[in-house]
Amino acid sequence: MGERRQITIPYRPRAAQKEIHDRLQRFNVLVCHRRFGKTVLCINEILRQAVACQRPDPRYAYVAPQYRHAKRVAWDYLKAFTRPFADRSVNETELRVDLPWGARISLLGAEDPDALRGAYFDGVVLDEFGLMDSRVWREILRPALSDRHGWAIFIGTPRGRNAFWTLYDEADGRPDWYRALYRASETQILSESELAAARRDMSEDEYAQEFECSFDAAIPGTYYGRLIAAAEREGRVARVPWDPTIPVHTAWDLGIDDATSIWFLQVVGPEVRWIDHYESSGVGLDHYARVLLGRAYVYGHHLLPHDAKARELGTGRSRMEVLTRLGLRPRIVGHHAIEDGIGALRALLSRSWFDAERCAQGLEALRHYRCHWDEKRNVPGARPVHDWSSHAADAARTAAMGLDLFPASRRPQPRRAESEYDILSR
Repeated sequence: MGERRQITIPYRPRAAQKEIHDRLQRFNVLVCHRRFGKTVLCINEILRQAVACQRPDPRYAYVAPQYRHAKRVAWDYLKAFTRPFADRSVNETELRVDLPWGARISLLGAEDPDALRGAYFDGVVLDEFGLMDSRVWREILRPALSDRHGWAIFIGTPRGRNAFWTLYDEADGRPDWYRALYRASETQILSESELAAARRDMSEDEYAQEFECSFDAAIPGTYYGRLIAAAEREGRVARVPWDPTIPVHTAWDLGIDDATSIWFLQVVGPEVRWIDHYESSGVGLDHYARVLLGRAYVYGHHLLPHDAKARELGTGRSRMEVLTRLGLRPRIVGHHAIEDGIGALRALLSRSWFDAERCAQGLEALRHYRCHWDEKRNVPGARPVHDWSSHAADAARTAAMGLDLFPASRRPQPRRAESEYDILSR
């Protein structure tokens, strides 16, 4: 870094923020109420670590669920707190600040997880991790920290018992992990009069979630959150064994530029048993055919959404034709209104059982799947949010619209290609 000089950053941490700075470990989960100042805290922690780092060309990232979210909440703070570094370089296009000694701080979005691959990091902040696909951490950012022994901070407010809650729960007592929860009623950051006004203006669940950091409050606009919570309370999210005497049906959401999601289900009397789930992206249909045929299941029907009939310009074949040539036996679920499919799935979930381990990722998506929320009118919008949770939710909707069209007692058919296609409709 050459000759060292003293630089004063215009940041005076509150008592709770200072407590966090002093207690941070390598991995940290911070559940903080609204207006706590968690973004300011994390930007300044990144700066503190960047100044102290002895490795060449350190790299840090502030990751939000969406790129525009990162820009909105953190970009002005990053520029303001790095302004005392006179020789810093600010890249407005890439939302990046380069510091004089080679350290780089970038703002990133998690909406395209594959775009985050290939980089290394000395430290990352994951803001509102509960709104991200949990694979962003497990499969991409955690490995990116390994060779530099990097650190991570997860920050956010609760949005039900999703991946953020799981991380907070599992952090308790783990070596190298620190967790903390800060409620507005305890920090005294917001005045009693302001909190009282918020209680008057918000629903009980909204206030409990945003200011008291309740993981049990209902998330506004979720379609299936309460139903999955009910299944958990009733013991219907557990170990669900595969019955080899009953056919396994699959239900798909076929992605082109994003993920393909597949549920594996068995119908046993009035029960629907969701025994497995698989999701991936960036691979061809032959990959999914190998996944299915590599399992020991004896299949009934492979339920595909209506757009699987469309022919691709490059090959002249539909994805249904491709899957048939690969040895599967697909059926098309007829086109339907999204709200009809959501209603059908809500009805199906009341008699559903889920394997907690094999369906963990799909369950997380169903808990999270939600509609756009009209913040001004405080009412739900008409259409679902399209994000990482959409794929598993759409595949489950395909199951709901197709499953009750054949009897549970039907025995599995041999795996063979067919030239004709069955079109399912309601």
